[in-house]
Amino acid sequence: MFEILPSQDPKTIALEVHGKAGEEDVNKLDQYVEANFGNDEDFNVLAIFGELDGTTFKGLVEGMKFDTKRWDQFNKFAVVSEKSSIEKFTKLGDHLPGITSKHFDKDEEVEAWKWIKQ
Repeated sequence: MFEILPSQDPKTIALEVHGKAGEEDVNKLDQYVEANFGNDEDFNVLAIFGELDGTTFKGLVEGMKFDTKRWDQFNKFAVVSEKSSIEKFTKLGDHLPGITSKHFDKDEEVEAWKWIKQ
């Protein structure tokens, strides 16, 4: 489940990710981006990961569609978690053109906000 949190930066979407993400979460995020950034304004994402139960297949497909649709708008992606598997996934983002990603430990949320606002 994605929960959109109050953001410390107008160019950044703050999310808490926990439980099981599905199609409705991706749709909610896409609607938020459309309302706040349109189809051409860049934005950052700061995602705080809690306990995950996985994702539905349909949610995964919808997430890939969201990524493809919004690819040119992504700027920075900060991930806050305590899971090493999520840290490894975040490092893959550095190899994607146009996106800068960085992982922060659970107790480094303040540093994550500093980094994303630079």
